[in-house]
Amino acid sequence: MPTDIIMPQMGESIVEGTITKWLKKPGDKVQRDEPLFEISTDKVDAEIPAPASGVLREIKVTEGTTVGVNTVVGTIAVDGEAAAAPAPVKAAPAAKEEKKAAAPTPPPQPAPATSTQDEEEEARSPPLVRKIAREHGVSLSQVSGTGLGGRITKQDIMQFIESQGSSQPASATPSPAQLAAAAPAPRPAAPAPYPGDLVPMSNMRKLIAKHMIESRRTSAHVHCMYEVDFTRIVNLRNKLKSGFEQRHGARLTFMPFFVRAAVMALQQWPIINANIDGDNIRYHRHINMGIAVALDWGLIVPVLKNAGDLNFLGLQRGITDLGERARTKKLKPDDVEGSTFTVTNPGQFGAVFGLPIINQPNSAIMGVGGITKQAMVVTDKDGSDSIAIRSVVHLTLGYDHRLIDGAVADQFMAQVKKNLETWSEEVG
Repeated sequence: MPTDIIMPQMGESIVEGTITKWLKKPGDKVQRDEPLFEISTDKVDAEIPAPASGVLREIKVTEGTTVGVNTVVGTIAVDGEAAAAPAPVKAAPAAKEEKKAAAPTPPPQPAPATSTQDEEEEARSPPLVRKIAREHGVSLSQVSGTGLGGRITKQDIMQFIESQGSSQPASATPSPAQLAAAAPAPRPAAPAPYPGDLVPMSNMRKLIAKHMIESRRTSAHVHCMYEVDFTRIVNLRNKLKSGFEQRHGARLTFMPFFVRAAVMALQQWPIINANIDGDNIRYHRHINMGIAVALDWGLIVPVLKNAGDLNFLGLQRGITDLGERARTKKLKPDDVEGSTFTVTNPGQFGAVFGLPIINQPNSAIMGVGGITKQAMVVTDKDGSDSIAIRSVVHLTLGYDHRLIDGAVADQFMAQVKKNLETWSEEVG
């Protein structure tokens, strides 16, 4: 029997999804977990992987159609079954070709034995991480841990494997022809609308509009702004960015500095990390940091979970990972849920500062302005003033005045400012 392709349930509250694009057509060969079609829900836009390897036999639901979760949207004639499947006439040649190309599955290779050095790493790695390391022949001593105390997380080991190419044995290295055949065809860019065109909103744009109006109606928005002397961190980044990328395979950006400074302040002022729940105040145990990402087709806020448990390297890797997966439609519903505080960065486009709308159900959002050089009055340790050229950034806090008093918001932002201007943490 062919394998059914179903509309997945992308989160507990999701009841339907819209197929926005099929990435394959009937008769095309597909590999298990290869992106097969794109969907849009009221939580996230995502690429859905193929449930099995074989030939796409039938598309039952066309692009632009909204159906309920668990609806069969297509079928795949799987390896070894393609010829026997009662496929439509047009799919028969592809099915025949698939059968001919099928080959016996090689016996599984035993996982490499765990080295003594790896055993010494057990204290800083959970069982799942050790299992992944054994399956890919990776020594945990080579992996930089981003959890508290240098613990190695699943993300750490997976990023190391990807960077080293360890996920595929050398004997199975595909040929250039195989790589070319497996590479997805480039997607044509959507035509730009002409002046005067009436273009329907995308699902994402509709949801952004709805959420922004709801936030304005829900929270009593107030904003405060702080000017931060960012020279210390600019100089530190310029000094360390080359070595950081060589050691960790990740670019050193400014965002983890802002996130870390906010995390430290939230730990001192937990009311900023709380939210209103009816007539109660819910204080969250963890700091789940929403990181706003601007996309060509809208805005999304993926969430860096348990940001307070990550060191600087963990923050940088997590922020980079969320941004890349947001831009390639690889986010899952859980990746965009559960934030307790949000950081947005309009400064990357040249804004001096912004007055962002609160990301519900958060009670506050911090906006990061552009980093510019300005003449500032600088006071030395003897109390003498002078004018110097400094790197300056303006930070704003949008907060819900129903819960957060102005004095508390100002104290919180004063602490963020101090954390940045007196930065002393190890960057890595």
